[in-house]
Amino acid sequence: MKAGRTVAATVVDHITPLALGGLDVDDNTRNLCDPCHLKVTAEQFGHAVPIAARGVGRNGRPTSPDHQWNGRRAADTADHGRRRRPTPPGGSKV
Repeated sequence: MKAGRTVAATVVDHITPLALGGLDVDDNTRNLCDPCHLKVTAEQFGHAVPIAARGVGRNGRPTSPDHQWNGRRAADTADHGRRRRPTPPGGSKV
């Protein structure tokens, strides 16, 4: 169930993860949608739940506006993570 509505299951989830000693049997599986599977897996392994709109752009920066890297400094960074040099007063970049 995604945000109160029913959606198609896309992932077979192990209730007790195989990495934590769970068995690969029907009684230890359930079908979940991908967002629910990511949330459950993060909780099972003690990680934070992924930020919405996760992913990275072509420049390698996170696409989510809520990501900590996309704060005030995000505008100061050019592609490939290089810092832009400010244009000198009355001059051009050379």
